[in-house]
Formats: sequence, C-alpha cells, structure tokens
Amino acid sequence: MPPMNAVLLLVALLAGLACRRLGYPPLVGFLVAGFVANEIGIGDIELIRTLSDLGITLLLFTIGLKLNLRELAEVQVWGSATAHMVIAVVLTVPVILVAGYLFPELVLDSMAAAWALAFALSFSSTVFAVKIFEERGENASLHAAIAIGILIVQDIFAVSFLVFTADYPPSIWALALLALPLARPLLDAILKRAGHGELLVLFGVVIAIGAYELFELVHLKGGLGALILGILVGQSEKSGELYKSLVSLKDLFLIGFFLQIGFFGLPSPEMFLVALALCVLIFLRPLIYYGLLTAFGLRARTAFVTGIALFNYSEFGLIVGAIAVSTGTLSPEWLTTLAVAMALSFFISTVFNARVHDLYSRLSKYLHRLERTERLERERPVSLGNAEIVVLGMGRVGQGAYATLVAEFGDVVVGVEENLDKAKQLTEDGYRCVPGDASDYDFWMDAALAKRRMLLVSLSNHRENLVVVNMAKRFDFQGTLAVISRYPDQKAELEALGCVTFNLYAEAGHGFAEHVLRQLQPSPGL
Repeated sequence: MPPMNAVLLLVALLAGLACRRLGYPPLVGFLVAGFVANEIGIGDIELIRTLSDLGITLLLFTIGLKLNLRELAEVQVWGSATAHMVIAVVLTVPVILVAGYLFPELVLDSMAAAWALAFALSFSSTVFAVKIFEERGENASLHAAIAIGILIVQDIFAVSFLVFTADYPPSIWALALLALPLARPLLDAILKRAGHGELLVLFGVVIAIGAYELFELVHLKGGLGALILGILVGQSEKSGELYKSLVSLKDLFLIGFFLQIGFFGLPSPEMFLVALALCVLIFLRPLIYYGLLTAFGLRARTAFVTGIALFNYSEFGLIVGAIAVSTGTLSPEWLTTLAVAMALSFFISTVFNARVHDLYSRLSKYLHRLERTERLERERPVSLGNAEIVVLGMGRVGQGAYATLVAEFGDVVVGVEENLDKAKQLTEDGYRCVPGDASDYDFWMDAALAKRRMLLVSLSNHRENLVVVNMAKRFDFQGTLAVISRYPDQKAELEALGCVTFNLYAEAGHGFAEHVLRQLQPSPGL
C-alpha cells in the first residue's frame, strides 16, 4: 500500500476516534478526514472510490437480506416517499434558480436542468440512515423499517430516472433478469454448504458483486442488482447469519464513501453560501415527513424519529451531478456545491439524530396534537397486565432469561419484543410476549414500565441499552434494573449508573458450567 494511503487511514481513524469522544458517530470524522486529505494531498481517490462502490454494493445487498417487501406496499411508505418528493422538488427549484441568478458560475442552461437537480436533491441518504440505525441498535424498529422503505422507494425513482436519462437504454437481455427468482433454490443450497466461516463471507461478497456486474452488463444500475439478489437470498433460513457476517466488512468499505465526499474540493465563498441555503431547506424535511406520516396513521413518535433519520441529502445527488457535468448540463462548480451541501447536511442530521429520543420526550406533548386517534395495528398501545418482571428484548438471551424467570416466579413475567412479527411468533410459541420499543417514551407511559418490580434489558446494542437506562431514570424507576453487557468497559459504565449487569462474554463460561452440573445431577427417584 502506498504510504499516503496509510496516512489517510490514520487520519480517518484519529478523526473517527475524536468524534466518538465528542459523542458523535465516527462517520462525521470520516467526512472531516476526506476534506483534510484532499487539502493536504494524501490518498488515492480511485482506490477510495473503489472502496466506496464496494461498500454501497454490500450495503444494498444487506438491506435486501433484511427487507420485507410487504412494507414497501404500505401506503405510509410509498405514499410518503412520493408526496415528499413532489413537495421537496417544488421548494428546491426556486433556490437553484436564484443561485444561478446571483452567481454566474452556477447558472443553468435550462429549466429542465433545474428540475432534474431539484429531483436529485429531494432524496435522503440510505448510507447515512442505515448507519445511524445500526449505531443505535434500532434495525428492527418500526421507524427504521418505514425509513428504509421510503429510501428504497426513492432508490427505485432514482434508478428509473437514470434509465430514462441514459444515453443508451437497457439491453434486451435485461428481460432475462426476470428469471432470477428461479435461481433461489441454487443460491439457498450453496449458502447452506458455505458453513459459518470465511466461505460464508465470500459467498455474500461474490453474490453482491456478481449481481452488481450482471445488472451493469445489461445497462441497469448495479446497486439495484445487489438489492434484488439480497432480497432473494434473504428468504433463506441462514440469511440472518450471512447478514451478521457481512456487517463489519460493509462498514469498513463504507468508510471510503464518506472519505470521497471531501475529494470534491472546498467551495468558493459563493458556492458555500448556496450550500448553506440548500441546507436551510432540509430543516423542512422532518416537518413534511411528520405531517405525511401522521396523516397516514402513524404515531407521533414513529413519524418524528423517521423524519429525523431522513434529515439530509443523498449520495444520489452527487451521482446525478457527476452525470450532468459530464454531459455539460451542469458546471463542475455545482458538483462541489452539492458535495458540500451533502456533507453539511450529514453534520446537521448527526446532531439531531444523536439526541432524537431526548428531543421527542421534550416535544411529545406538542407533537401529539397532530396525531390521529385511529392507529395502525402495530401502533396501538399494549398492556402488560399484572406483570411485575419485564424482559425488554426477546432475542436468544432474552428468551433464556424469560424461561428461567417464569420457572421461578410464574405468570408475573412478560417479554417485550420490538419486531411485531417476531412478537407474534413468540406468542404462538407459548411466550407471554407483547410488541414494544423499550426506547419509546410513549411505550413507557402506556405500559407503566416505571411501576414494575424488575426490568431486564437484553437489547442488541450497548447504546440502545443506555437509552433504556436513561429512560428509566427519566421516569424515576425505583425497581431493579438489570442490563446485559458485552465488554468490561460497558459493564463498568452500567454499574456506575446503578444497574445490575451481566457480562455476556465473560460470564458465559460460568453459565455453561452450571448447565452441565445440572445435567449431571441424578434424577429424583433413581
């Protein structure tokens, strides 16, 4: 590796560590590192773009692995995506025209170019939203499902736009892609034989990149191919394991995506002003989404958190901008302006997303005024009945804890699961389980969680566990609060907050030994 690339990685690492220390996601540091690297002349931009493309391809493939197609068909998803696009385009065109009038370097040749640019700026970033949800451990939440659904609909609009504006139409061989579902049994058979190690990771990478190249070969967007193949493979029983095996690899490559934004260069003062003006517009996005989503029957909290997650510009704007620059429709100055607007929107969005749950709890009494009284099934309040002990998070650890507590205390135990379908399945399997989001302020109110004797928190992410702990303190919970930890520093942090904590990794051996000893005890009567 050339020395300058190694220096770039070091700069990215230091910037990411600094942002984490300040309480922000590392991706903000990667954005800063990209601008710094461009200014001091380090890093190979072609290598960075290659890493970025790999990251986005794996991102779309992993989204497909988790995607529920039924959710795309729900009106609150496609209806909100379409309505927001129309509203955003109408609001953005005047800003673009005024920018061209004030600054000759940003003048456009036609109104069609202004509408196309506004269309590109109407979308939000899939990469950013997915990273934010992963950072907070909210992949299974309803607001994450709706936000990702809206982003997928936007991506469909984007691909359609690129197809219709391309210099060449899709190949006639693109029709053969309709037969891809027939390959599902073969893909499932290979996946089952891939085992649990490096072959599993290689399978995912080969399928994602292969799908990308296949779609590009017939003049369709490669990212669409990665998404579709992800959906096909996602129907396998091993898709969850495949997803987990690819997450770290995908995150590593996505660093290239955030780094490359800085390589579009720093703007002139005029371009920076226009980028700021475009960023003022994004403050309307949460309001627009909130109005649309509540109109479609979602709760205030779901609508608010979803809108905040879509509070930025999309990488699609840069793609359209680059194409327009290559055809002479846009000036190169517009591409730099778009890159700066996108970077600034990420900074702004990060600040709000880092505090979204606290913001909602402070604003809830005002936000509820626009809420509809008739709610969707998954948004209706649930009752915990006479439960004194509540297990928050019914994954494998939560289910084990639930079974042990039921054996000890009987029917005063109830489980809470964020995923509605999983909650229903657990209920059918004999668990006393209700759907609910442990980080939801409204759920704490409706379910009277603060009045229970014991809460066991076994969520998938340490940051999400901390949100629940802080929620318990906000509601002045006086019972026993037990929380899962995975590393010593997490254990120490939770204990400092007054929690009973169980280090899942360090104490697993103790639990294993206890289980073996119980199995070795002679049965009564022998």
